[in-house]
Amino acid sequence: MKLYVGNLPYQATESDLENWFSQAGISVDSVNVMRDRFSGEARGFGFVEIGNEQEAARAVSSCNGKDFMGRALVVNEARPLNAGGGRGPRGGGGGRGGSRRERSRY
Repeated sequence: MKLYVGNLPYQATESDLENWFSQAGISVDSVNVMRDRFSGEARGFGFVEIGNEQEAARAVSSCNGKDFMGRALVVNEARPLNAGGGRGPRGGGGGRGGSRRERSRY
């Protein structure tokens, strides 16, 4: 099961997060702190994979809201990227559209 871990300090590394979970008695399969594609800086969230569903549920209940490097972490089950009803994979702006001449009629 994949868990979302949010409100991470920007200096946190994968090994920091893995150690923190192990100190809480949770064995993780993998840890991935998300980083900016260009700068390489952490983005403040990541994902933890735990093979056992009961262990993952225990991680959510025991680790959500707990202090990690001075910040209260958000730990919950990760949702698929397009869940939540956004505007699809391309985003979108909304607005009135049309040419400048057409927009001036509004």
